[in-house]
Amino acid sequence: MKKKYLYLSVITGLLVAADQLVKMYIHTQFHLGESVVVIPNFFNLTYVRNFGAAFGFLAESHPSFREIFFLAMPPIALIIILTIMRGVKDDDTKQIIALSSIFGGAIGNYIDRLRFRYVIDFLDFHVNNKYSWPAFNIADSAIVGGVTLLLLMMVMEARQKKAEEAPKAP
Repeated sequence: MKKKYLYLSVITGLLVAADQLVKMYIHTQFHLGESVVVIPNFFNLTYVRNFGAAFGFLAESHPSFREIFFLAMPPIALIIILTIMRGVKDDDTKQIIALSSIFGGAIGNYIDRLRFRYVIDFLDFHVNNKYSWPAFNIADSAIVGGVTLLLLMMVMEARQKKAEEAPKAP
């Protein structure tokens, strides 16, 4: 097995296991909307059901559209990631980790969609219960982390290319 697919398997497995274990704990031990303070005035564990995408995007759309969309998109995204992964060099560890994180996160949230028709969110950051970030989960964190790493790599590559193309002073 190629190194990149080993990384993909291990990272995906760890992310999905951690994501699903914590979600099941929240789902079985918390009541919907229940919140436990972890860091006062900053971080709670709060049981939220997200019927939309990130930050509730499309949560208010027609249920039939929403269900078809959210059940169809993850497999398409997974196929795209696997297709991209085929072209990634075996020694491009950063890109492999980034794509694997997105892949694992997508599977973690897709499992929720298949089981419940919503995603379980629970990480609740806020400032003095006044300014609040929408609740999210481990899978969301993996997706955002993977996308952020890919974007940083693209920016760094563009800067390096620009520096290499710049005229040299005599």
